[in-house]
Amino acid sequence: NIDIASTINADEDLMDPDVPTERAPFHDHEIEAEAFKSFMKEEEPELQVEENPFIKSDEPVLQDETEPVKFDLDYEPPVKSKLPATDIPFNLNTEPLVLLEDTGANIIEPKAKPNPETTHIGLEEPYDPRLDLAGYQMPGPDLLEEYVIQKNEVDRVELETSKNLIVETLKNYNIGIAEIRANIGPTVTLYEIVPAPGVKISKIKNLEDDIALSLAALGIRIIAPIPGRGTIGIEVPNKKPEMVPMKQVIMSKKFQECTFELPVILGKTISNEIYITDLAKMPHLLCAGATGQGKSVGLNTIICSLLYKKHPSELKFVMVDPKKVELTLYNKIERHYLAKLPGDGDAIITDTKLVTNTLNSLCMEMDERYELLKSAGKRNIIEYNQKFKERKLLPTEGHRFLPYIVVVIDEVADLIMTAGREVETPIARLAQLARAVGIHVILATQRPSVNIITGTIKANFPARLAFRVTSKIDSRTILDSNGADQLIGKGDMLFSTGNDLIRLQCPFVDTPEVERITEFIGNQRGYSSALILPDFRGDDEGGRDDDFDNSERDAMFEDAARLVVMTQQGSTSLIQRKLKLGYNRAGRLIDQLEQAGIVGKFEGAKARQVLIPDEASLNIFLDGLNSRGK
Repeated sequence: NIDIASTINADEDLMDPDVPTERAPFHDHEIEAEAFKSFMKEEEPELQVEENPFIKSDEPVLQDETEPVKFDLDYEPPVKSKLPATDIPFNLNTEPLVLLEDTGANIIEPKAKPNPETTHIGLEEPYDPRLDLAGYQMPGPDLLEEYVIQKNEVDRVELETSKNLIVETLKNYNIGIAEIRANIGPTVTLYEIVPAPGVKISKIKNLEDDIALSLAALGIRIIAPIPGRGTIGIEVPNKKPEMVPMKQVIMSKKFQECTFELPVILGKTISNEIYITDLAKMPHLLCAGATGQGKSVGLNTIICSLLYKKHPSELKFVMVDPKKVELTLYNKIERHYLAKLPGDGDAIITDTKLVTNTLNSLCMEMDERYELLKSAGKRNIIEYNQKFKERKLLPTEGHRFLPYIVVVIDEVADLIMTAGREVETPIARLAQLARAVGIHVILATQRPSVNIITGTIKANFPARLAFRVTSKIDSRTILDSNGADQLIGKGDMLFSTGNDLIRLQCPFVDTPEVERITEFIGNQRGYSSALILPDFRGDDEGGRDDDFDNSERDAMFEDAARLVVMTQQGSTSLIQRKLKLGYNRAGRLIDQLEQAGIVGKFEGAKARQVLIPDEASLNIFLDGLNSRGK
């Protein structure tokens, strides 16, 4: 018989861990058995000890034996393969775990806060300069005029007639032709000739006038040889030239897909291909031609093509217009695309006196940009702006996004004649150095003679645009070769890029079209003002009497001052004649008058401006000088 009570008591004794018994190792408590089986289900791998970055290996790990850790009975041990690696061995015994002594070795120290002035933001989106005018819309082709153009189809009979006349003329001079073919362009037709073996190219080139006589043409041009073609070209003007509308070029696939930094439309070639070039690679452009041959239209075409491609944040213009009527149309886009000196003056510069300050201000801007490139470790504006967009250059360190600046100067000859070297020097500096920092210069003049455009400036304008001129000498002055004197006018032009000459027909954009484009841009939200250039303070107001030294004043100083005030003419030759002085002494007197503030600064061929209006004002002024000298 089994004693049920004793069995129950024995089971209770087994369940009590404090009761010593030999059966304790064989008890089968379900909770402990299942937990142990699940924990030991996998074969224990060799423990891999990894270095813990938060525990220093050279410091001992001490145990605290004061108080054991209490665990919840419902606790399930984690899967061993997912346990974090540690340099403390894992204890499989049933001994109670103890806390480690807080020695500081296992405390995670907080990382130092990053310095906002030196930390580069890498997680933010790239900087977009267009966001300042996010709602800005580019002008559309609907603003341009839709001209009805009849396709220029040269009669087959006309082609055959011209071909036969060319062949016959060359045959009269014993020049054989192996092959001849024609390319019809908007303005001229190009006849390509393959001469017979043994024919000298120079012999054909010398027959230019004879071929023009036989064709009864307005003017032909011989290209001997055509670069890369192995043929000789004879350009014959069409009887009915074809106009190239600006809208047709703007809507072309070539312009829409153009990826140049500063895309400039120049026109159509002889083979009816649209010619687009990059102003950023020119890097400066010299336009020249006689009056009424298309210079102003060419400038408008260049400016409008840039307006159709570049956002206001990426491009700024500095416009100089001594004629006061050519570029004033662009006043409406002042808050979008123009740059100017500080002050309330117009952005379109028409006063010759302000041109010098503006050009010197651009030189200051150029120097500042080079300093930014130097600190950023970049070589040109493209690399610099890309690094700035990636937020690797901080505005707190003086860095900023650099827009391109295109300087357009119409009739530069007038500036050179009135201001002389004061204008020439900054233009030469910009032409030599400004390319890498995104400042490009476009000069327009009727005839860039040596006394107008010096060799230093001309050498830095390899890209030249020549409209029709009146003589071969003028053509050689512009292009260093003949050809511009044989153009037919009305936008017919030659574009020179070093050694190559390309004949183009300039697109036509009329004044009402330019007005519609500028009004469309001007009616949109713009910046608060035009881009402000560095403040350059010149000596436009003459010398300052505070700097004048009375001890070195000439004995004839007051007589010279009264003479120039009475005649209102500050001239060295006037003082020399009236006071019967030598040229050197008269020159020193005029310099002293400038230092005192009586006359203005030197202005080239013009007489100096007299800053004191009458003799009474002069007496007060001289009394003040004398009192300070005592």
